[in-house]
Amino acid sequence: MKAQLINPMLNKEFKLRFRSFKSFLGILFYLGVLGLIALFYIYMETRFNTMGMFRAENSKNMFMILAFVQLALIFFMTPGLTAGIISSEREKQTLNILLTTQQSSTSIIVSKLVSSLSFLLLIVISSLPLYSIVFLFGGISPKLLILTFGVYLLSMATLGSIGVFFSTLIRKTIVAMVCTYGVAFFLAAGTAIITMFTISFTQYGATGAQSNPLPYFIAMFNPFGVMLALFEPGAAMELKNVTGIDMHLGVGLIISYITISIVLILLSIKKLRPNMRSRKG
Repeated sequence: MKAQLINPMLNKEFKLRFRSFKSFLGILFYLGVLGLIALFYIYMETRFNTMGMFRAENSKNMFMILAFVQLALIFFMTPGLTAGIISSEREKQTLNILLTTQQSSTSIIVSKLVSSLSFLLLIVISSLPLYSIVFLFGGISPKLLILTFGVYLLSMATLGSIGVFFSTLIRKTIVAMVCTYGVAFFLAAGTAIITMFTISFTQYGATGAQSNPLPYFIAMFNPFGVMLALFEPGAAMELKNVTGIDMHLGVGLIISYITISIVLILLSIKKLRPNMRSRKG
C-alpha cells in the first residue's frame, strides 16, 4: 500500500525536505516565537498580579492564545504549501513526464499532498512540548489538548485538499494560490461574519426571537468557532439556544471537512488525467 501511494521521486523529495538545514531552522524559529509568546504572557500576568501568582485561569487563557496562533499559522501556510503542487509541475513542463510513469493518478495526488503537508505536520507536532508549560499550572485537560490538535489536523487536510484541487484545475500557480487563500479566508472570516449576522437577525429580527438552525450550518465550517466552543462551553450553549440544534459544533466540522476533503481529492484525481481513464491501484 505504501509503495502505491508514495512514488520514488516524491519519496526522495520527502527525504530532502527533512534533511534541509533551512527546514529545521524554520522549526526552531517558529518554536522560539511560540515560546516567547508563552513566557511573555506568564511574565505580564505575574508582573501586574498583586499576588504574583500564575493561576489556572491564566493558564487556560495562554493555551487559547497558543491554540489560535497555531490555527492561524495553519490557515496561512497550508495554501502556500499545496496550491502549486500540480500547477508548478505543469509550468515546469514535467507533469507529462510524471504522467507517463507507472504511478496512478491516486498515487500522484495523495503522495504530493502528504509530502506537502509533512513539514507543517512536523511543526505542529514539535510544538507539543510547549504545552507542558500549560499543564504545569493546570486549567487544561489532556482531552481538550487532543481535541485542539484534532482540529489542527482536520484543518490541514481540508485546506490541503482545497489547494490540490485548485492546483489541478488551474494551470497558473499564482491563480491557484489566490483561489486557495480566498477559500481559506472565507472559512476563517467569512463564515464568522455570516454566522454573527444570522444570529443577530434571528435574535433581533422583526419576527422576534426564534430558533434558526442556519447559524449552526454556517459556523460548523469555521475551525476558529469550533475551538471557541471547545474553550468556552457558554458560547456553545448560546449557539444551541439560538439554533435549536443539540449537537456540538465539532461534530459538524468533522462531517463537513471530511466530506469536502474526500470529494476534492477524488475530483483532483479525476482532473489530473481528464482525457484518460484513471489507472487502477
